[in-house]
Amino acid sequence: MPAPHRPADLKLTGLVGTLRCCQLFSGLSGEDLAVIAGFVVVQPLAKDEYLFREGEPSRGCYLVQSGAVNVHRVSATGKEQVIHVFRSGESFAEAALAAPTGYPANARAVEPSTVLVIPKVPILDLIGRRPDLAMRMLGSMSSHLRVLVGMLDDLTLKDVETRLLNWLVKHAASRPGGRIQLPGTKRVLAAELGTSSETLSRTLGRLRDQRLLTVSGKVIVVHDLPALQTMLRRNLGEN
Repeated sequence: MPAPHRPADLKLTGLVGTLRCCQLFSGLSGEDLAVIAGFVVVQPLAKDEYLFREGEPSRGCYLVQSGAVNVHRVSATGKEQVIHVFRSGESFAEAALAAPTGYPANARAVEPSTVLVIPKVPILDLIGRRPDLAMRMLGSMSSHLRVLVGMLDDLTLKDVETRLLNWLVKHAASRPGGRIQLPGTKRVLAAELGTSSETLSRTLGRLRDQRLLTVSGKVIVVHDLPALQTMLRRNLGEN
C-alpha cells in the first residue's frame, strides 16, 4: 500500500502544477519547479484587496493561481487606468525585481483570488545560477509589453461603444457560433475597456435591444458579427 500523502506534500505538488502551467516557468525540470515551489508564499486576497501599491518596495514577482488581479495606475485627477487584468496561470511584476524605485503601479484583486508570491532574494539567486531562467523572464516581459501595446491601441478608440465593438469583433471572430465565455466578471471586462460596470451594461443593453447579441451570466453570444463589424467601421469613420 502506498504511503499516504502528507498535507505538505500535497501543497508542494499543487504549487509545482501551478508553476508548470505558467509561461514563465514552462520547460523547467520538475526539480527546478520543486525548488521554486519550496520558497513561494501563497497569498489569498479578498475582492478589492490590494496586493501592492505604487512605489512600495518590491517583495518579488507574482503568479495568479486563481481569480483575477487588476494592475493599474491612478492619474493626478484620481482616474484609474487599467494596465492589464492578470488571470490564472499568468505572472506579473517581473520587472520590479530589478527596479530600485519599487512597484510602478497598483495591484488589486477584482474577485476573490489566490496569488503566489515569488520572493525577490531566492528567485534572483536562482536566476544568477540559471541564465536560461533569466531568458524566460525576459520573454515573459516581452509578451506583457505586446499585450500592453495592444491595449493602448484599443484605448485610443474614442468611446466606450467603439471599444466594446472592437473587443466583441476580435473575440467573436475566433469563437464557434460567436459564443464568448468571459474569463472573469463583467466588472473585470469593464476595467479592461476603461469604463464602469454600469456604462458597460448600458452599452451591452443597447446592442442586445438591437438583437445583435445576447448576454447570459458570463456568456455573450454574438448573433450578427457582420453588423457589429459595420458599426465598428462606421464609428471609426471608415465607411
